[in-house]
Amino acid sequence: MRTSDFSTNVQPAAEGSPGNKARQGVLFGLAAYCVWGTFPVFFKALHGAAPLEIVCHRIIWSVAFLLLLVGCRRQLGQVVSTLRDRASLLTLCGSTLLIASNWLVFIYAIQRGEVLQSSLGYFITPLISVLLGFTFLKERLGRWQKCSVLLALLGVVNLTFQHGAFPWIALTLATTFGLYGLLRKIAKVEALIGLTVETLLLAPFALGFLFLLASQQQAAFLSDSLRLNLLLPLSGIVTAIPLLCFVAAARRLRLATIGFLQYITPSLHFILAVGLYQEAFTRGHLVSFVFIWSGLAIYSADALKKSMALQPQGEVLARRS
Repeated sequence: MRTSDFSTNVQPAAEGSPGNKARQGVLFGLAAYCVWGTFPVFFKALHGAAPLEIVCHRIIWSVAFLLLLVGCRRQLGQVVSTLRDRASLLTLCGSTLLIASNWLVFIYAIQRGEVLQSSLGYFITPLISVLLGFTFLKERLGRWQKCSVLLALLGVVNLTFQHGAFPWIALTLATTFGLYGLLRKIAKVEALIGLTVETLLLAPFALGFLFLLASQQQAAFLSDSLRLNLLLPLSGIVTAIPLLCFVAAARRLRLATIGFLQYITPSLHFILAVGLYQEAFTRGHLVSFVFIWSGLAIYSADALKKSMALQPQGEVLARRS
């Protein structure tokens, strides 16, 4: 989980010099995206457990960890008030279904040896977000943004044509996370509170499914596998910690910087897929990735140019205030 859903929830940075804030922000951002980038290694280690069971454990242990964290920060009241807010709750129900679907498809892809498709999906995600902003938020697309989206579309079409199969895993990951970010932007609920509410909404279903597996003696947890007995509870903490690092980074960095850091995750997935797991990387893959990387390069350069153009205006306003 990774960017646009937090863009409206960035709070003023903590005390300290701007240089220190930026350095701390970069370190937190690197930690978040590097952990997300190594997720294929962690979730491949959970082989022997079905994807749906892994997702359910990810939910249950995330709930326990997040409630403990929210309680320590004395924010339980915010969780309750969000659950009572009908508009926010309805939006979070939608985002909950999307993030659960994203988790399930991601774990399915890892277990099927489709890490390359997961990399492709998270490379496409920023461009899907641009398209969703244009469609639902009436955000205007500049000439270079249109070009970047078109290049990504050409990459997907080429991959489909070359391999004769629709890259549904990549597009599902990109679309579900893009829509998740859109709903979280609309909800305007603080990141930690939002995630806590989402996992609470999923918890009864996850717990029910785990009890059903246990009653049928099909559960991988508490079986003879010490590996699964240790790693499945860790999945909740592994889910929550990089998110918290991201929130800390978002409080200290400009969104343009966050935008560049987010490419660390799919890049690491790509390296793992081709270098470690020896997944097939054909000429068709190369052409498609070149289209998508070119689109990302154009999109990032355009975003950086606009950010640099706005920065002097912000400095002038800050001096006047």
